[in-house]
Amino acid sequence: MMAPGSGRVGPPPEASSATTHDTGRQSAVATIDESEKAGAGGSRPGRRLRGGLVTIGTVGALLAAMGLTVLGLGAADNAVASFDASSWLWSSSRSELARVNGVTARVDTRMEVPDARRHPVQVTQTDRQLILRDLHTGQVSSLDLATLQITATTPTTPGLGVSVALHEEAAFVVDAVQGVVRQLDPRSLTPVGEPVRFPPGITGGSFDGEGRLWIAVPSEGTVSAITAAELPATPGEAGSGLSPKQVASYDVAEGSHELVLSTLDEGVAVLDRTRGELVTVRGGRTERVRLELTGAGTLPARTSGPVVPVTVVGERRVHVVDGARVRQFTVPGRGDRLSPVVAWSGRFYAADEATGTVYSFDADGQLVQTVRTRGMSGPLELEVRENHLFINAPESARARVVNDRHEVREVDKYANDVLGGDPPEEPPPPPPPPPKPKVGKPGAPRDVTAAAGNAQARVSWRPAAANGAEIVRYVVRGGGQRLEVGANQRAVEITGLTNGETYRFSVHAVNAKGDGPDRESNPVTPTAEVPDPPAGVSARERPDGTVLVTWPAADGQGNVIGSYTVTATSAGANAPVGTAKKTELVVPAGELEYGTQYAFTVVAVTERGAGSKASPVSNTVVPFTAPGQPGELTASTVPDRPGTVTARWSPAPANGRPVTGYRVDVAGRQSVVTDPQVTVDSLGDGQNVTVTVAAVNEAGEGPTATTTARTVAEPRVTVTGTSATATSATVSFTVDAGGGQATCSVSAPGTATTSGSCTKLTVPELKPGTAYTFTVTASNAAGKGTATRKQSTPALYGIATCKNGSEPEQRDYCDKDRDGRNGNEVFEVPRQDDDRQAGWAKPGTRLKAYCRKQGEEVYAYVYNNDKRSTWWVQVEYRGKNYIPWAWLNLEGGDKINVLPTC
Repeated sequence: MMAPGSGRVGPPPEASSATTHDTGRQSAVATIDESEKAGAGGSRPGRRLRGGLVTIGTVGALLAAMGLTVLGLGAADNAVASFDASSWLWSSSRSELARVNGVTARVDTRMEVPDARRHPVQVTQTDRQLILRDLHTGQVSSLDLATLQITATTPTTPGLGVSVALHEEAAFVVDAVQGVVRQLDPRSLTPVGEPVRFPPGITGGSFDGEGRLWIAVPSEGTVSAITAAELPATPGEAGSGLSPKQVASYDVAEGSHELVLSTLDEGVAVLDRTRGELVTVRGGRTERVRLELTGAGTLPARTSGPVVPVTVVGERRVHVVDGARVRQFTVPGRGDRLSPVVAWSGRFYAADEATGTVYSFDADGQLVQTVRTRGMSGPLELEVRENHLFINAPESARARVVNDRHEVREVDKYANDVLGGDPPEEPPPPPPPPPKPKVGKPGAPRDVTAAAGNAQARVSWRPAAANGAEIVRYVVRGGGQRLEVGANQRAVEITGLTNGETYRFSVHAVNAKGDGPDRESNPVTPTAEVPDPPAGVSARERPDGTVLVTWPAADGQGNVIGSYTVTATSAGANAPVGTAKKTELVVPAGELEYGTQYAFTVVAVTERGAGSKASPVSNTVVPFTAPGQPGELTASTVPDRPGTVTARWSPAPANGRPVTGYRVDVAGRQSVVTDPQVTVDSLGDGQNVTVTVAAVNEAGEGPTATTTARTVAEPRVTVTGTSATATSATVSFTVDAGGGQATCSVSAPGTATTSGSCTKLTVPELKPGTAYTFTVTASNAAGKGTATRKQSTPALYGIATCKNGSEPEQRDYCDKDRDGRNGNEVFEVPRQDDDRQAGWAKPGTRLKAYCRKQGEEVYAYVYNNDKRSTWWVQVEYRGKNYIPWAWLNLEGGDKINVLPTC
């Protein structure tokens, strides 16, 4: 979908993501995934525990009764009520809340929230109360932190447009589309008194440090403070009859300017994006500072401390407003995926979702620390709470805590020492951002239309092409007037005109590159003869993405109604969506942001061009259609399971309604899953399969994503070579594992099997001079593959050894016959048995060796340097006979163990 001001009606940028809100803290959204860890330093002990204590058994009973599960608890003295320096962090992939102690950077309590898996959830909290709003379902739940019990739930319209604010005992639901601010009792979520009503399309809704709720009204150019009424003594009972009060209102801009609000420790800061001016209201005093902005600026929802950072996201430029002083610095990197900069403890933190980096700047705008966090992906929430900065990634298992000395510590939200099991695998990293388009001045607005009223005219238009730089304002001229209006305020009333005089109006857009071309309206002549507005307007969203807006025919007061002009209102935005001749209009699919709340007003226009006042605002609707296509679909072989493939994908765009499941087809086998992954078995081995995935929501099934995969096949073995020594052989081979995990072995008849590497294996203890057939076997989950190769071992030889001794009777022992002897005796058996003597081997005789055998111990004396052994070697001498190893030197190192046993 396109952002507000770029061709579609939508919320202002600060309303485009779910953020957490609380007194003394601020929020922003970005993406990071890898970090440098700062040393933890000396931790200070936590402060006094607030709230009561209950036993672990009591907590378990309470949670079982309410359908929640505590997955892990800390020590008994911190098991239940919130500590100072603690914050509850949301994990959408687990549908789970984790309470993180900022001092220890550890999770002490985890609890599951039913039916919210992969839902964006707004978390607001105090030390005693926790309120959740599920953006997919609109349900608001109140959790008592002293008992970990859900005390109440209440429905709201799903999607962006409604927010919840909480401060001490005061809770408010802000309906920005309808302009209704209602106080609730946080214990029972029942209304307190009457609501405070504003014109539709408000923005803001955060508490300052003094407990006042601030609301901006762009159509009037005002900001208002609201104080809460006293709660009844018992939840749900009638109270004192008091209602919340609008205690102050301040003019901060001209009407129809686009306003961004950030509450302060005392008061509020309002950025007039149309004029490029920051207005602060403190202690009833208003101060204005003009900023030299080169694009649309934005603020965090809450600013801690006296200094207000204004971020121009598209230019990566930060304007730091400190009283009347303004200084600037630039965030490193490229692109516009930058969150509003957050002020914390004398520094400024900027999260860049394109590179996964959080930058920290000192008070002078100098970069002093770069935090790249490993294992954190998806949207990022920066929350200042209880003297710590909490950095949470709702879609990941990781978080970070930064103390007031700016030391960064890692948090494992799924820590194994907290009951609940191992975390799921991290989702794949997001794809790289698309190349930045060429930037130029905006195009001309489309469909500039004027309708005359009584001494006034209503001018409306469709958005201009932004041409690569966000539109910051529109300029309307005519009737001697020049008005600047916000980029999302594309319908404006021009007053002070003269009835009977004809006027034309021109409109042009402005972005960082300058003014675009003018587009003129039709001529109009104000008149007192104007029709009545339609009495009521109804809207209904439809599954095909369209919205049907209907109304009764207006009273033309004697004039014929020629057309009706329909304007959509969302949080902080008003823009025309079409003109109809009849009493209904179908807003085309995609014209409005899916998942965002809208209401509608209708102006009746006579055939003479005279327009009525705007009708009362319609009911609120949330446009929706079938989900988008699942992204990044991959399918792969499961290597350790036959006939099995696994597929993963990134969640499909919900398009205004929660994705209830994914229809998966793998080779004709269909299933429905809720998580973005599936494993399918019982397929054929080595089978190529097609995998298709489509998301399903209330509107039906979205477009499919398709990929292919292959189940594991039996391995194939190819022998590439063999080599041998006299007593071992080495077989080299390659294995196509068929997508599986192969194990390999080699064997030959009469030998033991050798297992190990799937590239080369050696078979030991072979017989020298013997022919073998070796079989290589590779096995995986699908079966076995084999290949054979013949290889012979070479013969092994030894040298018969004898030398004359030093004693007289030994001096000619080896030189000539002596009593019929000359050299080394060879026997038919492995002992010195004269009756079994086979002959004599002269010294230096080279004998072919076959194997070894244990026998009589022989001491060599003169034969071989006094070598002594019980081993005999079978040699080729007049057939196969035996010679003591003591009288023989085997070639290749004289190692008897290389010979096999006979």
